[in-house]
Amino acid sequence: MKMRRSEAAFAIAGLALSATGKVRAAGTRHPYTIPHVLRYTSGSDLNTLNPLLLQDFNLGLLSSLTMAWLVRYDTNNQPFPELATEVPTLRNGGISKDGKAITFRLRKGVVWSDGAPFDAKDVVFTWKQVMNLANNITDRSGWDLITRIDTPDPFTAIFHLKEPYAAFLPTFCGSAGANPCILPEHLLRDAPNLNDVAYNSNPVGIGPFKYSSWQRTVQIEMVANERYWRGKPKLEKIVFRVIPDRNTVLTQLMTHEVDLWYPFGGAYYDRVRVIPAIKVLRRSGYIYNHIDLNLDRSVFKEVAVREALRYAVDRQLIVDKIGHGIGIVQESVMAPSHPLYDPHIPKVPFDLNKANALLDGAGWKRGADGIRSKNGVRLSLNVAATTGTPDADAQIALIQEWWKEIGIETEIHRYAPPIFFAPYANGGIVYNGKFDVIFFAWQNDTVGDLTNIFASKDIPPSGQNDERYRNAFVDKKLEAFRHTYDLSRQRELSWDVQRQIVKDVATIVMNFREDMYGFNDDLQNFHPNAVTPFDDMMNVDI
Repeated sequence: MKMRRSEAAFAIAGLALSATGKVRAAGTRHPYTIPHVLRYTSGSDLNTLNPLLLQDFNLGLLSSLTMAWLVRYDTNNQPFPELATEVPTLRNGGISKDGKAITFRLRKGVVWSDGAPFDAKDVVFTWKQVMNLANNITDRSGWDLITRIDTPDPFTAIFHLKEPYAAFLPTFCGSAGANPCILPEHLLRDAPNLNDVAYNSNPVGIGPFKYSSWQRTVQIEMVANERYWRGKPKLEKIVFRVIPDRNTVLTQLMTHEVDLWYPFGGAYYDRVRVIPAIKVLRRSGYIYNHIDLNLDRSVFKEVAVREALRYAVDRQLIVDKIGHGIGIVQESVMAPSHPLYDPHIPKVPFDLNKANALLDGAGWKRGADGIRSKNGVRLSLNVAATTGTPDADAQIALIQEWWKEIGIETEIHRYAPPIFFAPYANGGIVYNGKFDVIFFAWQNDTVGDLTNIFASKDIPPSGQNDERYRNAFVDKKLEAFRHTYDLSRQRELSWDVQRQIVKDVATIVMNFREDMYGFNDDLQNFHPNAVTPFDDMMNVDI
């Protein structure tokens, strides 16, 4: 972001403007900045701090700061060793020639934040907990391929797989995405399951920070972990503020009660970037907003209905009007900056006439009130969304009007995020399919494996295929993708999958987000990536 002219003049003189407009000496902090304490929010709430039990983007941010991972990810979204001493590859022998054995060599002298030693038994214990059917886990995809983990010594873990598995790095305790972390065997070995253990409210990990307190619905505090093997981070404390309403977040950023807001949508961009002493970082991201249709519902069995719904959403207008021009409209479920993105898929235009023609041709007749029906089934949809998202509410209001124009009735139900994203066993809205239409976002992983959200075997409670999509061709391609470590072959298979998903209207991609961070300009050395923005926090300070 360019400096305003008045700011540039003061910068030349070695001075800076404070939020009040008064001159402050270079190198000094704003009066509202708490030295070495970062206050941030993502505008959401949580019901557990154990990433084994909740695969959630916001918990992923906290967990990358506090928990134990085999690999982390750098500013280019590439893996680097954390508790492993090197990233396993075919070239270095970490991946066997047949692709069915993955060897992780572990760091020596590492301890958990409570001082207990870490070794390979914790890795084995974690796998057993993931596969313990008594644990309420959303997705075991990939973990179910492990036949055993050998530990020839305390600092070697050899994963033996039924078949090669391309996405092993983020899946097997990698920080990218909402994946299970390594769990401390010494604290949890006696529990029959981990659904309600005290650990979930105050987990012990091996990160640069450790949890110190959780005031539910208010805030979560983390303090520097003096036992972290890389050393002590510069920040002394990080406070995650639970602020479910985005307008309230904006207010607290303006009053400097929070130092960092991520992520925020384009609807807030113009307001955030003019707040005094707040910087905005804007960059291409891996998260896409989407509409999922519950394909188990009879009204969605015909592709014509799904196509009509997609034609009847002016996605570019939503980006321009509500997102203030921020966001990339496309059909593919892969980010434009992802190595596997297919750039050849044409955009589907906004066309109400085409949508009406599709429904007419499929035999959906309008009633006296204008709403269509067929064979006694009324085209009335139960739409689920989260609370505290006024920008998303504005989008939904527009979509309701467009769909009404083509004869579709909608009823909106809003849920708090912990209920919306709760695991299947806990009655969550997404995974239990308590919707006809649902609005939320997914994040691409670093490998580009789409199995967990589009493979028919991953329909809840077995995975995260919340739309209940079933396609034998896609299943076959996803299976082949998982079996190869060759990037060119992965790209070929992924392009087949991306195109078929668009053809089937398995989901409606609204837009790919541009990641935006609004933060106190006292924040230093903050260099987030697209998948794990808090993986590089050792030198961050405020």
